[in-house]
Amino acid sequence: MDSLTQILLGGAVAASIAPAAHRRAALLAGAALGTLPDLDSLPIAMLTDDPVALMTLHRGASHSLLVLPLLGWAIWAAFRRRGGRVAEAPRRWFWAIQLALLTHPLLDAFTVYGTQLWWPLPVRPVMWSSLFIIDPLYTVWLLVACVLAFVLRARPVAGRALAVGLAISTAYIGWSLAAKAMVEREAGRALAAMGLSEAPRFSVPTPFNTLLWRVVAMTPDGYVEGYRSLVADPGPMRFTRHHSRAGLLADAAHVPAVARLAWFNHGFMRVEDRNGELVLSDLRMGAEPDYFFSFVVARRDGDAWEAIPPRQLRPPRDLAGTWEATWARIWNAPPPDPPQAAAGNSGATPAASASK
Repeated sequence: MDSLTQILLGGAVAASIAPAAHRRAALLAGAALGTLPDLDSLPIAMLTDDPVALMTLHRGASHSLLVLPLLGWAIWAAFRRRGGRVAEAPRRWFWAIQLALLTHPLLDAFTVYGTQLWWPLPVRPVMWSSLFIIDPLYTVWLLVACVLAFVLRARPVAGRALAVGLAISTAYIGWSLAAKAMVEREAGRALAAMGLSEAPRFSVPTPFNTLLWRVVAMTPDGYVEGYRSLVADPGPMRFTRHHSRAGLLADAAHVPAVARLAWFNHGFMRVEDRNGELVLSDLRMGAEPDYFFSFVVARRDGDAWEAIPPRQLRPPRDLAGTWEATWARIWNAPPPDPPQAAAGNSGATPAASASK
């Protein structure tokens, strides 16, 4: 999730556990702990400028449920030895510190980016993908709760505000999982009718909401993409087919960036040969035809691929146009396909609308 949300979640969690007399200090400490795991980007950037490494090493060791409890214990022990508030209430501060840290990677796992919860075990990143990386309806309750707690300090109403804020934000996660299940059910029916019931797929909410969802399923010659509004869309879900040269991956299996990206994104990527350069695009973030993470990873050398230092391609970003199109698509179903249209067409999508 975005840094502001992680700061607020860490502050709210720590302040709800620490003694009321320590509430303001706990808000500040929890905010710092809540953003601490994301500081892994700094040492990674100091060690390499490889964009594939920068992407796939993020949310690694600093987000591991096997590492953070040890870090939390070390922080708690150091402050307990110094005396002060932690020494006054060591048990409550122990759990305040631990949970402020641990809720960070758990919240990140609800996004589609991928979080290496079990690093250093060779397990693929977890991506429950029920929340967009920025979702105001999740964050606003934490913001209100933290502001009230900071102003009201040790008063009982401050504790109640924190409890209510955490309860509503957690309930919103529950809603996101229920919404995802509804979309997955409709997508499964539509894909089964297309002969793709066993195709690997993922679903993800579109920017800033949990009402409009995007579903992508992989096919032998590419992938299909469809949208589902829980408000506006009646009837079966529709998909559009897109081509990808996935067969090139076997020829480039020796390229380190190819294997690393396939592991990181669970194989959800578009493969292209652009003028003799192998381009891999992460299908999970972005929408057709533009994706936030596209990398040139190899160059053709005769009949083989030669690894090159990866280079990230920057897509055009019309954030205002994308949000306008998304907002319109939430409340309006696309027009029906004309009778001669091929089965499986998904109609208008936010990405298509934003590009007009």
